[in-house]
Amino acid sequence: MRTFILILMVLISAFTKAQQQPIPLDTIYANDTKNVALFFPEPIRQGITGSDNFVFTYNREKEQYFGLLQATPGKESNLLVVNRNGSIFSYIVRYKKQLSKLNYFIPLSNSIGNEKPIVKDSVLVESSEELVDNSNYYYQKFCSYLLNRKQRIGRIKKRNEGIILTVENIVFDKDELYFVIEIENNSSLDYDLNFLNLSIETRQKGKRKSLQRLYQEPIYKHNLPSKIKENERARFVYVLPKFSLSDDRRAILELNEKDGERNIEMKLSHRYINNPN
Repeated sequence: MRTFILILMVLISAFTKAQQQPIPLDTIYANDTKNVALFFPEPIRQGITGSDNFVFTYNREKEQYFGLLQATPGKESNLLVVNRNGSIFSYIVRYKKQLSKLNYFIPLSNSIGNEKPIVKDSVLVESSEELVDNSNYYYQKFCSYLLNRKQRIGRIKKRNEGIILTVENIVFDKDELYFVIEIENNSSLDYDLNFLNLSIETRQKGKRKSLQRLYQEPIYKHNLPSKIKENERARFVYVLPKFSLSDDRRAILELNEKDGERNIEMKLSHRYINNPN
């Protein structure tokens, strides 16, 4: 009996230590000349890297089972992927000039967990506050990622009295459009921001042509400044629900100065909105 109890205590101790040990992460190597393909057991819903010298691309419009990884020389980072069923996969990613493996077929057993805890014989209910917090966390991380990238959608720029408004990039992810915007102050006076609004303008047809504007409320604003000092610039991101425009509609970006007249109105063609990065 004593021997049995001793063996049981040893097994419990070993199990407890195993539970406390961090799960070692596998390493995936990539470079800038080849695509490394990762095939997952379920379609990819979300994937993001921790550094901008690694790029993980996947179909954001139609969920697919694979994604492509590329890298430029730099420090190692990590890759986080969430499947449609909530399974989470995490890997260390490193740059390697010569690759010996280009395809990874990842089993479900490699998952480090699930984003939704599995509770038996009960119903798991997330509060609206928790959902908002999770969404804002994702928006914050993805906006930071976009600001670190050197990607542009075109030369969308307008200026007025030393104030330059630029739309650097428009990116589609999941169900949102991300507008990467820059305000540059080349004047000798600080610029106090009153508002920056985005609206959709519709040109009414007929004998009496008129314009109708519908304001689009951002669901998240990242690093929006209240003031841009002289000879400085500010870069930030607006997140809006996904939308598209017909030929007779366009987006209008209105920059308005508080207690000033250095205002800018920029027209964005439907071609930019309908063909984001």
